[in-house]
Amino acid sequence: MNMLLAVLTTDAGTGALAGGIPMLIFYVVIIGALMYFMIIRPQKKQQKQQDELMNSLEIGDSVCTTGGFYGVVIDKVDENVVIVEFGNNKNCRIPMKKTAIVEVEKPYDPNKAAKEAASTTPEEPKKSLFGKKDKDELK
Repeated sequence: MNMLLAVLTTDAGTGALAGGIPMLIFYVVIIGALMYFMIIRPQKKQQKQQDELMNSLEIGDSVCTTGGFYGVVIDKVDENVVIVEFGNNKNCRIPMKKTAIVEVEKPYDPNKAAKEAASTTPEEPKKSLFGKKDKDELK
């Protein structure tokens, strides 16, 4: 890679660098921007999603751990540790760090679902292209 850059940036007649220092700075900026957009930014986005997931964790939520075990959160010990109950056996309660939880599923609340359904506005009728009636309307 360095050899290719050296060949591309040298002047054919004299062998001196064609761009010099400004061209080197340009390459460093481009490589830095690529690293930011390909490595740092996605990692920050994923960390933000994980933090939101941990903050939304409540008692009664179904969770999946990094080990692939499914359980239900039954208690919060402190800000970093929760107690998870696995399976139907009431004696299988394990304290676990929140960072070991990968997925969270909220329990279904029919009252909340009914409120959300009532608060939504009805959909507007579909408009067809060019003012023509749809086939469904013609029947």
